[in-house]
Amino acid sequence: MSSRTIQVSPFDLVVFGGTGDLAARKLLPALYHRDLAGQIPDDARIIGVSRRPLSREHYSTFVRESLDQFVKAADKNPAAIDRFVARTDYQPADAGSDEGWSELAALLAAGAERVRAFYFAVSPDLFAPISQRIRQFGLVTPQSRVVLEKPLGKNEESARAVNDAVAEVFNESQVFRIDHYLGKETVQNLMALRFANRLFEPVWNSTHIDHVQITVAEDIGVGDRGGYYDTSGAMRDMLQNHIMQLLCLTAMEPPDAFEADAVRDEKLKVLKALKRIDDRNAEQMTVRAQYRAGSVGGKSAAGYLEDLGQDQSKTETFVAIRAEIANWRWAGVPFFLRTGKRLARRTSEIVVNFRPISHNIFDQTAGHVSQNRLILRLQPDEGVTLEVTIKDPGPGGMRLRSIPLDMSFAETFGVSNPDAYERLLMDVIRGNQTLFMRADEVAAAWQWVDPIHAAWAHNDQRMHTYPAGSWGPSASVALIERDGRSWFEDAE
Repeated sequence: MSSRTIQVSPFDLVVFGGTGDLAARKLLPALYHRDLAGQIPDDARIIGVSRRPLSREHYSTFVRESLDQFVKAADKNPAAIDRFVARTDYQPADAGSDEGWSELAALLAAGAERVRAFYFAVSPDLFAPISQRIRQFGLVTPQSRVVLEKPLGKNEESARAVNDAVAEVFNESQVFRIDHYLGKETVQNLMALRFANRLFEPVWNSTHIDHVQITVAEDIGVGDRGGYYDTSGAMRDMLQNHIMQLLCLTAMEPPDAFEADAVRDEKLKVLKALKRIDDRNAEQMTVRAQYRAGSVGGKSAAGYLEDLGQDQSKTETFVAIRAEIANWRWAGVPFFLRTGKRLARRTSEIVVNFRPISHNIFDQTAGHVSQNRLILRLQPDEGVTLEVTIKDPGPGGMRLRSIPLDMSFAETFGVSNPDAYERLLMDVIRGNQTLFMRADEVAAAWQWVDPIHAAWAHNDQRMHTYPAGSWGPSASVALIERDGRSWFEDAE
């Protein structure tokens, strides 16, 4: 069973940073896959822009090499690749000067009536000058949109400065702040499970749910991103955006419609209801740590300082937080959030742990009655698992056993899920902002995160360590076990 592909309107997509890593690894392959599926119209154009003085022919070579490296062999269709490369173009331009901008304006002039999307796949410090040049050279049309990649600043003040600079050129309805986690099928299915099934919504509250865990774990280190990562850390790189968006979708009230502002209004309420963590309680509610040398997948792995090439650093590569939402639905329910690099394996999941049964009618010989759990796997194998207790088959009396009711999207639908960028890029062209962040959401997330950073600095909170290939520091285990719970670490 496959979904029906609906072609989008003709568009020009201008990718600033068109020769960068994000364009090569994600954007160009995602657009190729949508073209292969027939979703991109014949006259659509993809225009790369950067400072590099390349010809169109040289850029075509870059596009082909990107597809060759980052598209699976089974998806490589020579005719489709030729068609896709033919729709790409390139224009050198400098964000800090007028060089190249008149030529870009001339290139776009022929498509003034169509959707025009500007993708800022560049450092946030270039968002303002690029926006100003776009306005200066008259590139904004009624059908324009702009896509902003994370990170949006390093704190609330810098994020507000970025948003204000973009707002001088684009209306809020034209701004798409992208978080690729929201494009994952499982994340969207979280809303379908909650709001399209009567089974779950009545029990989605503190009466029935004991606690929630959200984990985004990576088995890789910082790699060649060390310079950027050491100025960011796990909190800014992953928790402030990806994990907090997952928290919002898990905890939000039902919106009155599946529409952009209705959904984002409810997410904002969750962010504003988060209990404050600051100097008073940061040491009890948070854990930060760095990975040291260890072994991942049977291979030795260097520590963070070795990867960084430095003797010391106060940047966390792991963070765990006990969060609470102060509202009627979630009062008293802890949300345990954690993310880190060089952990035991790559996985992203939301685990909803239900409360124990009110009364156990079975004696001890039947065995343990496990709590029900709903597990949403975001990666690597997207799917949903509901753990329930049943009788173990056989004539040997009542023996209870916990089993998973498991649905893998790949197995159920017979197809692999498209990359999140495929969905989100097409939503940009359609003008659908449901899966994108609004400016007030970004501000509210920073308003919760900034006091934690300030508390770490003010109190000089201890930086724990953990061996590469583990699930983090022992302090993270202590954080959740103080509540009488334990981290869900599914067997491989």
